[in-house]
Amino acid sequence: MILANMTSPEVRSLPLSDMAALLPLGSFEQHGPHLPLTTDTDLVSAIALGVEQALPSQVLLLPCLWTGHSTHHMHFPGTLDVPQLHYMGLIQDLCRSIFSMGATRIFLLNGHGGNDIPVRAALREVKTELNGRAGVHAVYAAYWMLAAQSIRAIRESEQGGLGHACEMETSLMLHLHPDRVRMELARRDGPAFASPFRKADMQLAKPVYSVNEFHEISGSGVVGHPDLATAEKGRQFYDAIVKDTVAFVRDYLTWN
Repeated sequence: MILANMTSPEVRSLPLSDMAALLPLGSFEQHGPHLPLTTDTDLVSAIALGVEQALPSQVLLLPCLWTGHSTHHMHFPGTLDVPQLHYMGLIQDLCRSIFSMGATRIFLLNGHGGNDIPVRAALREVKTELNGRAGVHAVYAAYWMLAAQSIRAIRESEQGGLGHACEMETSLMLHLHPDRVRMELARRDGPAFASPFRKADMQLAKPVYSVNEFHEISGSGVVGHPDLATAEKGRQFYDAIVKDTVAFVRDYLTWN
């Protein structure tokens, strides 16, 4: 079910305790010279819609939160940022609204890495507010973590190839919105540090956490190998990510 297409009485009649309320989280920020500012929002919205289409009676799809925590991209024009504490508060407010509808399972599906820390912190506060209320859950996952094994099997780039406006994001956009991709401008970029503690890849769990402004690690705003992107690879990524996310939602619906 798609919330944006419903009336208030229709929402009141839904069996929300038997459904997952799915809220996609995007951003509006630079994605190098070859991808549009809405890339994260475009991708996570398409993935979330694919999940709803697979489970239409079990998923209530909410509109994508298109603003994100993008402070680290502010050096690049066009980026719209919600600072971290404000973003935490926004997530908490949205969870309160969703629970007030009667939902008992919220699933925040992330499409932008910068949202990760404030969303995790916000869910801590949401949990505290629930005060031990049984059978009520709010969970969070980035789609590239849910589908990590599938993505690893599809990617062709070595470590450093997946990051931002990269092989995967560019392939997904070529599949979903080919008219909005400027492949002639796609170039590899990203951190060139020798230290193994400073490598960057979407599928690399770094042992040391540090904070960087994006222009400190990429002159173009790209991290990864977008030159390896193809529309066919994008179809494979999309199908695999939707499949793996659907598998999680099926499991989530069994949680008590």
